[in-house]
Amino acid sequence: MSHTGDSRDRQFATNLIHFGGEIDKATGASSVPIYQASTFHHEDIFNPPEFDYSRSGNPTRQALEDYIALIEGGTRGFAFASGMAAISTAFLLLSAGDHVIVTEDVYGGTYRLLTTVLNRLNIETTFVDMTDLDAVKAALKPNTKAVLMETPSNPTLKITDIGAVTAWAKEHGLLTMLDNTFMTPYHQRPIELGVDLVLHSATKFLSGHSDVLAGLIVTADDTLGRRVKQLQNGLGTVLGPQDSWLLMRGMKTLQARMAHSEQSAHKLAHWLVQQPEISQVFYPGLDDHPGREIHEKQSRGYGAVVSFDVGSGERAKEVLSKVKIPIVAVSLGAVESILSYPAMMSHAAMPKEVRHERGITDGLLRYSVGLEDIDDLIHDLAQSLRS
Repeated sequence: MSHTGDSRDRQFATNLIHFGGEIDKATGASSVPIYQASTFHHEDIFNPPEFDYSRSGNPTRQALEDYIALIEGGTRGFAFASGMAAISTAFLLLSAGDHVIVTEDVYGGTYRLLTTVLNRLNIETTFVDMTDLDAVKAALKPNTKAVLMETPSNPTLKITDIGAVTAWAKEHGLLTMLDNTFMTPYHQRPIELGVDLVLHSATKFLSGHSDVLAGLIVTADDTLGRRVKQLQNGLGTVLGPQDSWLLMRGMKTLQARMAHSEQSAHKLAHWLVQQPEISQVFYPGLDDHPGREIHEKQSRGYGAVVSFDVGSGERAKEVLSKVKIPIVAVSLGAVESILSYPAMMSHAAMPKEVRHERGITDGLLRYSVGLEDIDDLIHDLAQSLRS
């Protein structure tokens, strides 16, 4: 689908509903059809159809891929079977002998991929504190080819200056990649800040309903898009049509969900700061967050994830066993609030000493705020902290 000038000029909320594939051209149906087909008939063998085999392209998946490209402001989008499938594909743009600079407190699955799989393929990684631009610059090697940013980082919500890192990377001919899962294109637009490739675990806020596993990539230019397409087709880690449809349905309410959840997260973070049982609260919307000024420069909101430290692993497990409203689970970004324990969940793949170096303590909890009433969420957490 080619994006019209109209869609680029419209506001974000409008593009979420009117993205170009929302009406079936053949029937006028108000929803993209689910093309549950693996292969497509060639009416004319000398003029092959646009779609020939669903690994290479499926009309339902294509509608989703055009949709995410539009709302991220990129040229091409790609849908994968999971967030890790998308991240793995992005890293396979690199070759043996290449080096990549990565946010130190990156998602645990990304850390595991880099340190246990890609290291065997002779792709080298340096993890750095990306709140420190000098540390990023100091990590440069002759074989450095790419930089992966995650901002806010998971789960300590550290902020990277996207524009500064990207400008430096461009001076050195480096590919820039950014995981935009926490902020989504509603809050943060990395391509407009010069980033080459944007990643999503679409399982989270984009889907929003804890019922889809999916990953997305958006590229800033067609040349990079062609390289990602070659990898997507060659690896075959594509998203099926049913999940593509479910993800599109979830994305239509992205702004409404994110706006509500962020408002509640803001209240929760400010309440947590006042609690004597909490030793530290991590949220970019707090006045004393060290990255707040940079975050406000590059994002239109603070997001719906709040992390806080209850002081010890024992206390963390007590809280997890007592809360009644949030589900205690791996993941985030859903209509229901989700309370996670990074040490045993999202960052279990990270050795304990490495976790602690990055500030991911045994007492750290990550709260993804959903659509419940904030007063109920605070009351529930108060009971769990004090009982």
